[in-house]
Amino acid sequence: MSKDRRASAPGHAVGIDEEMIRTLVHTFYARVRRDALLGPIFNAKIADWDEHLEKLCSFWSSVTLMSGLYKGTPMQAHAALPEIKSRHFDHWLSLFRATARETCPPAAADLFIDRAERIAQSLEMGIALYRGTGPLASLRSQ
Repeated sequence: MSKDRRASAPGHAVGIDEEMIRTLVHTFYARVRRDALLGPIFNAKIADWDEHLEKLCSFWSSVTLMSGLYKGTPMQAHAALPEIKSRHFDHWLSLFRATARETCPPAAADLFIDRAERIAQSLEMGIALYRGTGPLASLRSQ
């Protein structure tokens, strides 16, 4: 990827850098780990939090700064968790919004929140389709 393309990444325009990403990710997931609804799911599945946090920082760097650091398959990882339901996505987003607003300048928080909402919607729809419970599930049986 060319440096010019990275320089035009949406995160650069609103002041996002790797340190801001690190602060947001670490603050947010510290809250997730203590959260009554989300904590049990995440804590049961993640053995090495340091490694997972680095992966999440790479993910958000790729999303906001077009760094290309993330090499993973989030849909596959989340679809394999049968305990995840819509209420978990709603709660995750609520907690993420609050954390972004507390840890980032307004324009950066807006960008993080916009991307998080899009990602959550995509994951939720993908998981529903994977489980055969999505809007196209009835078409499969025809």
